[in-house]
Amino acid sequence: QVQLVESGGGLVQAGGSLRLSCAASGRTFDITIMGWFRQAPGKEREFVASISWSRSTTYYADSVKGRWTISRDKDKNTLYLQMNSLKPEDTAVYYCAASSRFTFTVNTQGDYDYWGQGTQVNVSA
Repeated sequence: QVQLVESGGGLVQAGGSLRLSCAASGRTFDITIMGWFRQAPGKEREFVASISWSRSTTYYADSVKGRWTISRDKDKNTLYLQMNSLKPEDTAVYYCAASSRFTFTVNTQGDYDYWGQGTQVNVSA
């Protein structure tokens, strides 16, 4: 089992920045990929970004590409999401996710085995 705990959410004005963190514990040596998903009010949860744990290959949703950066610190077992140029439409609960699979589709929620509890991000206009 892998446990995930997110932090770093909050309220920010449009154009501002936030950095989310996700601390992983437990069987972290099983992790093959980690990612961020978000769920806005009244909408389905959607893929934001992911990173392969060993090679650090990154993947982004079109909506955040060029604005945000996903990264990880293997020594600290921590995942990050640096969010710049935030927009009101980025308001959502952000979830950290991890997978121990060797084959997966990076933006498919069902391919992630472990989830954090979520952290709220609010962007005011």
